[in-house]
Amino acid sequence: MTTVHNNIKTFKRNGRPYIIAGPCSAETEEQVLTAARTIAKNSHVDLFRAGIWKPRTRPDSFEGVGEKGLKWLKKVQSETGLPVTVEVANAKHVELALAAGVDVLWIGARTTVSPFAVQEIADALRGTNIPVLVKNPINPDLGLWMGALERISKAGIETLGAIHRGFSTLGGEYRNTPHWEIPIKLKTQLPDLPVITDPSHITGNRYKILDVAQKSLDLEFDGLMIETHPTPDQAWSDAAQQVTPLQLHEILSLIQIRKKSGTSTEFNTRLEELRSEIDELDAEILKKLAKRMNVVKEIGEYKRDNHVTILQLERWKEILDTRIPFGEKSGLSTEFTETFLDLIHEASIKLQTEILNQLPKTK
Repeated sequence: MTTVHNNIKTFKRNGRPYIIAGPCSAETEEQVLTAARTIAKNSHVDLFRAGIWKPRTRPDSFEGVGEKGLKWLKKVQSETGLPVTVEVANAKHVELALAAGVDVLWIGARTTVSPFAVQEIADALRGTNIPVLVKNPINPDLGLWMGALERISKAGIETLGAIHRGFSTLGGEYRNTPHWEIPIKLKTQLPDLPVITDPSHITGNRYKILDVAQKSLDLEFDGLMIETHPTPDQAWSDAAQQVTPLQLHEILSLIQIRKKSGTSTEFNTRLEELRSEIDELDAEILKKLAKRMNVVKEIGEYKRDNHVTILQLERWKEILDTRIPFGEKSGLSTEFTETFLDLIHEASIKLQTEILNQLPKTK
């Protein structure tokens, strides 16, 4: 993989999360300045955000005020001292934002999904060194997300961060499903890359923001982007997920910043004991899974030799109907057991497909 250069100090704060706040959309000069003035009173906010170009699904939706919003952001900088950030979706946006002295740029989810669009932005950024944040693509594709970061890095941008805003889904608890495993994989592969969570877009509901914000920080993400509006219910876009500056202050005051590790010898000793127990259990589980896959292989060979199909729906239903209740009795959630069984089933089908594509044994 291409190296992603990064100055981690820009989007990380020792002992506390990096906070980005401001309205979903810049609507009027008064709205932007009112939001910025009240947000600036909270010393924990590091960066003011406001969208002036808004990619919308339907053409008659509010698509942002455009270039004139940059003048309002310059007033935010001069009046409050807050640095500002905007979303850019093409080379022209980059050119205008740079000329206006915007401090940080971010690339939105609808843009990250297109390598052509990201490359256009990367080419426009070449020769500059403005910090850039890259949101995850709409669909749960880690490769697209990393590819966008790599393109921006190869253009010479050394200060990069990622924004986790969830992934598009049909229905469910969240507006955009978190799929925490994906940003965790990103952090694993790029450990120096700051990852900031956008609980506003994940939840789509201001009353759920605190819970998602807390979970993200408990997972050692580096900051939060929270949409903040003087009068959220009158917002021209995404009203339900925006909070007032007072609510922002309350959320930030309620968040618990936990330590990355214990300090006492007793705690560390006990933790190592428990981790050793986990290591032993993991070894046992993997041995059992390997033994199970060997049986799956035998079944695959038997099906191949007798010209039997791979998928047996009645058998799969029987597995779900028996294993899920067993898991519940053992203290495992239905969701966990189902996910675990799905992974095993997928691997089993893949193995048996490979076997069935082989020639049958000669009798």
